[in-house]
Amino acid sequence: MTIVTILEYLTLLAGFYMAWNIGANDVANAMGTSVGSRALTLKKAVILAAILEFAGSVLVGGHVSETIQKGIVNPEIFQSTPMIFIIGMLGALIATGIWLNLASYLALPVSTTHAIVGAVLGFGMIIGGMDAVHWDEMGQIVLSWILSPLMSGIISYLLFNILQKKIFFALNPMQATRKLAPYLVFACITILTLSVLFQGLANLHLILSFPKALLFSLVIGLIAALLANFLLSRIPITAYEISAYSPHYEISLEKAIKHLQRIELSSSEEMHKEVSEIVQRVQMLSNRVKSHSEQQEHRNSPFSSVEKVFVYLQIMSACLVAFAHGANDVANAIGPVAGVLQVLQTQMVSQQSSIPFWLLIMGGAGIVLGLATWGWRVIETIGKKITELTPTRGFCAEFGAAATILLASKLGMPISTTHALVGAVLGVGLARGLQALNLKILREIVLSWIITIPICAILSILVFYALKAIFI
Repeated sequence: MTIVTILEYLTLLAGFYMAWNIGANDVANAMGTSVGSRALTLKKAVILAAILEFAGSVLVGGHVSETIQKGIVNPEIFQSTPMIFIIGMLGALIATGIWLNLASYLALPVSTTHAIVGAVLGFGMIIGGMDAVHWDEMGQIVLSWILSPLMSGIISYLLFNILQKKIFFALNPMQATRKLAPYLVFACITILTLSVLFQGLANLHLILSFPKALLFSLVIGLIAALLANFLLSRIPITAYEISAYSPHYEISLEKAIKHLQRIELSSSEEMHKEVSEIVQRVQMLSNRVKSHSEQQEHRNSPFSSVEKVFVYLQIMSACLVAFAHGANDVANAIGPVAGVLQVLQTQMVSQQSSIPFWLLIMGGAGIVLGLATWGWRVIETIGKKITELTPTRGFCAEFGAAATILLASKLGMPISTTHALVGAVLGVGLARGLQALNLKILREIVLSWIITIPICAILSILVFYALKAIFI
């Protein structure tokens, strides 16, 4: 067996190991909120994610793979030493897989995109110096890491606020859900269909122009909305759906307390005592309303039927996130693999290379296997430990993350799916107030994000020198 053959097998094995770790760590982004809100059982989430992740990887995965493969390190630096490039990329895959494995064991949702970019950056700088890195490309990638949680958080925050005002503050929540849900179904189905039809089937050599893809997507979205409207119209509205209680009271009382506290601070000594007593009485009333709110979530309340409807909407949005995740993050595993295999075959480091269809299939299969065997660890963190999720909150988080990820995939930006989903969950949590967030878990997650790039860069360099001692 020649060295080239050994390196080919090692690269494929490292790529599959990387894909397995993406499934174990990152696919929690797609299904964690659904499991956390109890919209799906863990078993159903794994099956659903397997289908959608695989479809996203195979149908749309090629767009971002090219960025990871040749957009970070300048291939010209390695023209005279292609073996160095091969060893470096192989080391980057192994190093990233090791870090993701450790993070999954600790149940931390780290960014696989951060990890592979940090690893490629590490070996590139140690071999070629500062000139080996496409700093303009890196600037765009880093910017996308900042924009992704911001954008998904804003979308989720605004969407949840709309649901609060249009549904939870309505006198008849279920009737309001009937009116709004078909529009949400239309948006979900249209976005998912458009992502598949517009350049999404390029790997199958089926390409539609944007106007045609948009037209087909709108038609399919409209059909889905009409079907949703028909099914919702068959759900009876019972007497308890109309209630004197509204969550709006809780928010209004909190605002009243803040205004009264301002008056208390600036009032004269004569008024201070009276205002303090009013603040205390309003605070007691607010606590009673909050207690009633928590009980309503677990009883047969005006909102229980609404949450049941959003179980199905959340499953739909989970499919959207899973498809988007497969499309974006399969690149982290197969981008370096594609680069190494081409160099092994041609003995040249090229600026251009194609992503073989069978490699997309391998990456998708590795992601699915990782989710099925070890994905439950990070799913618990995303779904249960950041903030309390219900189907309505989970739907808002997933929709915001999916819209952000799909847009980035189409633009060829390797954004962090983890950042997008955690940003979306944060957006939903902030819509309910800062007290709804588990700040300790958030601190641990953010810290793991910060150390991912330097750790992977250092690991990549160490593995590179070990491989170099063996093969060169």
